[in-house]
Amino acid sequence: MTQTQTPELFAPGIALVVGGSGGVGRAIALALAEAGSDVAVTWRSNEAPALEVAEQIRALGRKAEVVQLDLSSYDAVMEVLAKLAAVDGGVHTVVCAAGAAIDQPYISQTDPVAFQKVIQDDLGGFFHLARASIEHLRASKGSLIAITSAGLYRFPPGDILSVAPKGGIEALVRGIAREEGRFGIRANCVALGVIDAGMFLNLQGEELDQKWIDAAIQNTPLKRFGTAKEVADAVTFLASTHANYITGQTLRLDGGYSI
Repeated sequence: MTQTQTPELFAPGIALVVGGSGGVGRAIALALAEAGSDVAVTWRSNEAPALEVAEQIRALGRKAEVVQLDLSSYDAVMEVLAKLAAVDGGVHTVVCAAGAAIDQPYISQTDPVAFQKVIQDDLGGFFHLARASIEHLRASKGSLIAITSAGLYRFPPGDILSVAPKGGIEALVRGIAREEGRFGIRANCVALGVIDAGMFLNLQGEELDQKWIDAAIQNTPLKRFGTAKEVADAVTFLASTHANYITGQTLRLDGGYSI
């Protein structure tokens, strides 16, 4: 049986977690469910992990939706949000936790075509999501949260294809916070250092060798990597009414890397 929505933490409706089938996205989706929200998770090319997350959400007593979504299509994003709002009584939170493994060239070696592609895919895709979300978040006085990178604050050589589009994403989030606050929308970012989940685990031992790992830990004051749960807890806080007076901010969840 579905539990009653917790009004103290979330407005009526559902939270949409784009990238909710990945390591960090899965943790975010489950944390939102544990906190009392129904959750929709998206998939682009592999439905099975999203279905697994949905079953875990339902096991927590919350409603779960699974939707296919390609952020490159603005019309598709609008259609997904409209359906969720109609079926689930609104959308109170939109989280963008989507990401993909990318090459790590120095800027001097970066292929212009590859650079243009990540700007189009990552920044353009986020723009589609954010732009389409505004009318729904106005209705719910809801929250937009983007997962970005601590590399914006202490640049890691070779990370331009990840960091450059996230700089634009953070600018969009601040702009939305500034322009849409009068309608009750809050918009924030969580900038991640190395998180021991998702893409990091996939790259570990291949592109990221032990020398890289040791150097990353040495450069982090807390001398460890973050966890998916720590990211999920931060996102859940920002989405909830506990953060009602926080907007236009970036929470650096990086163990002090960016100091």
